[in-house]
Amino acid sequence: MTHTLPLRLSVIAIALVVVSALHAQTTYTDLYEFDDAHGCCAGYPGILAQGRDGNLYGGTFSQGKYGFGTVFRMSVTGALLTLHDFDFTDGDGAQGGLSMGLDGNFYGTTYQGGGHSAGTVFQVTPDGTFTNLYSFTNGSDGAYPRTPPVPAPDGNLYGTTGNGTIAVAYRITPAGKFTVLATLPAQSQSPLIQGADGLLYGMTQYGGSFNQGTVFSLSTKGVLNILYSFTSTTGGQPLGPLFQANDGNFYGTASAGGPQSGGVVFKLTPSGSYTVLRNFAANDQVNGYTPEAGLVLGSDGFLYGFNSRGGATGYGTSFRLKTNGANFQVLYTFDHTHGGANPEATPVLDTNGVIYGLTEDGGFSDDGVFYSLNATLKPFVSIFVIRSGKIGATVPILGQGFAGASKVSFNGTSASFTVVSDTYLKAKVPSGATTGAVAVTTPSGTLPSSQIFRVTPQILNFDPPSGPVGTVVTITGASLTQTQGVGFGDRVPAQFTVDSDTQVTATVPAGAKTGPVGIQTKGGLAISSGKFTVTK
Repeated sequence: MTHTLPLRLSVIAIALVVVSALHAQTTYTDLYEFDDAHGCCAGYPGILAQGRDGNLYGGTFSQGKYGFGTVFRMSVTGALLTLHDFDFTDGDGAQGGLSMGLDGNFYGTTYQGGGHSAGTVFQVTPDGTFTNLYSFTNGSDGAYPRTPPVPAPDGNLYGTTGNGTIAVAYRITPAGKFTVLATLPAQSQSPLIQGADGLLYGMTQYGGSFNQGTVFSLSTKGVLNILYSFTSTTGGQPLGPLFQANDGNFYGTASAGGPQSGGVVFKLTPSGSYTVLRNFAANDQVNGYTPEAGLVLGSDGFLYGFNSRGGATGYGTSFRLKTNGANFQVLYTFDHTHGGANPEATPVLDTNGVIYGLTEDGGFSDDGVFYSLNATLKPFVSIFVIRSGKIGATVPILGQGFAGASKVSFNGTSASFTVVSDTYLKAKVPSGATTGAVAVTTPSGTLPSSQIFRVTPQILNFDPPSGPVGTVVTITGASLTQTQGVGFGDRVPAQFTVDSDTQVTATVPAGAKTGPVGIQTKGGLAISSGKFTVTK
């Protein structure tokens, strides 16, 4: 049954704001106003997941049929369908929102409830079939998770827990097999993301050298590395997720601290170099403050974000700025009645080019709203989870207009593909493809991907298998056109020539030692299974 609210002035209120010298307009629209019957409120991180069917999926942390929150499906026009009502025995409070797995189902956590009253991990299908996968015990497995587990290319999901006996990072299979991977410095309320290097990245709200939070990397085998410790003067207590742009850098927000004590927008390089892009003043009644939500990056090169407090009305603002911190602009000021209030939940940039999000409060019933922010960004396609792979790998792609798709290409090289629905297709990485954007040609135009797909190189053989310094070695494999470097044994750089996509010739350099042959490309590193023997 589809639940909608009567049409009200607050629902149809639209705000138009001129936001750039190019006179582009940003349009804010209330699309749905929650009430007690259909769930209340979306706090941090509260992320929405775009499904294969083009709808958005999320959760609320209270109210609904039994008072313990809901899981819902929402169309981009604001038609809501409640998929599940929590009754405490199966969870209480899906505050983190949802992520979609490689199987097309959705995964989330509840902050409390379940078999031990310490929270749960659950699965829900697009049609509402609900499965409780795991109940936390508040022991060595942690407790009180506020983030949904996120999928990785291995098909498993990875998540973090909150402020129980300990905070942990964990792995869970779609069938519910649970494994603790690492102990975190403190509770995490920031969902993990998959990095271009295959590692997972996240943040803790506290902990670190100054107890203001950390940024960390995590391997799927459980190796944890602290990249950065926040300080009160550079920002602290991060709540929303990071994201990694195609420039390789991470961008995010810290909800508190900074030079003016109102939180910050920051950039972090993979090596841990930290830069404050924008700091907010506490009690700022113009720009807003306390950015609890994460950021999204538009096709126009701007970061889009939200302050959950302040602004002219005190209920928060939406803003944008360049990735270098320039051109900061307030786009919309939330006013409680006609635009919700306190946008704590992290927005999603839909492949249709529109930003969608949830507020914690406001609207007719003061239970929060589902809104859209249209900044006239271009539609695109999204590579789902599988963002690197070898020739022949199958890549899931989300978007729209696929029913009439005539071409899919990887950095210009045409690929075979299968259209599953108008909003979902699968393509195979073609021979000769190189690292770059994926594009889908539809009747309405060609849609580029927002992410780069990294074509992973392969070394199949090298000849001769041994020789002295100065020997010319022929290396054969796949995806070698993009070669940037060749090394022998201890990775001493060698002079090389790219002969074709399947062949590179390299000269054994002075100082080389016996060991594997390695080729570094834009798509990653290939290491030979055999060793080249350096003779005298």
